[in-house]
Amino acid sequence: MIERFDDLVYIGRFQPFHLAHMQTVQIALQQSDRVILALGSAQNQRNIKNPFTAVEREQMILSNFSFADQQRIRFVPIVDVYNDVKWVNLVKDQVKQLADPQANVGLIGHFKDDSSYYLELFPEWTLLELDSLKDAISATPLREAYYRGEISQSEFPAGTIAFLEKFKQNPIYQQLQQKYENHDRSDLNLLKLE
Repeated sequence: MIERFDDLVYIGRFQPFHLAHMQTVQIALQQSDRVILALGSAQNQRNIKNPFTAVEREQMILSNFSFADQQRIRFVPIVDVYNDVKWVNLVKDQVKQLADPQANVGLIGHFKDDSSYYLELFPEWTLLELDSLKDAISATPLREAYYRGEISQSEFPAGTIAFLEKFKQNPIYQQLQQKYENHDRSDLNLLKLE
């Protein structure tokens, strides 16, 4: 029998929030009273890897859930610190502000690749390890397609699709799209130099 949690922490950048992310949150909602989404790369500056602010990601994510589920989802912003000890302490401190001191806190996620090592950095939280969901969707190719003007209807929940469509009208989208195209060309130029 799977353990029941007061709070389940799900760490991710969610740039953007896709169906595998949504499935994970749905499982977390079934297994806990509350879900705490730790929004990685929450610094203010945008780039092609992190196009959306923490507030925008909160709106995007919540738009995919019922009002009742929205009341059980909390967010903590986590800025990049590039030091595992400092980062772990930052995550734990932020979660501590939302969870009761006596709460049974767990961590939900799956070992996707080498970047998933962080799941082992919280031994005091029980890990609810999931198998890869939705054929291992990766946000990177979805983001790249988005910069080419495409939104994969089969990879995103409805709220995310609506958010992405609306964001395309924002001048920031055009700026990021231009940066992506310039970045893509510079990668091609680097290949030619090798």
